[in-house]
Amino acid sequence: MKQNASNRRVNEQARQVIAETLMFEISDPRLSMVTVTGCEVSFDRSVCNVYYTATPGTYDETQEAFKKAGGRIRSLLAKKLSWRTSPELRFFIDPSVDEAERIARALDAERKRMPEPEADEASDAEDL
Repeated sequence: MKQNASNRRVNEQARQVIAETLMFEISDPRLSMVTVTGCEVSFDRSVCNVYYTATPGTYDETQEAFKKAGGRIRSLLAKKLSWRTSPELRFFIDPSVDEAERIARALDAERKRMPEPEADEASDAEDL
């Protein structure tokens, strides 16, 4: 979806309100370690895709908690925002955090596998 300043502002506003709602208004312990990484609100504001990350291994529990608390989150979102409609909330796991962690582990393993440069090679590089 094409982003302009208005879309980014609406998306960030929705993300902020949903994150605050999860932090202060929702008491479900399954949602305590959830981070809202982004939101995409449709042009007509009828749908909001919410992207989140959670502790690995708890994705199914977290998705169930969002299904249970979705109506309450939507209601609180409507009260806090001055939009004409309250968007339907759709919750999706954000795979970018897990992917970044997987890449970092692979790079760390590769660094450990590579031999340390010798002193002669380091001094040759300094001469350049």
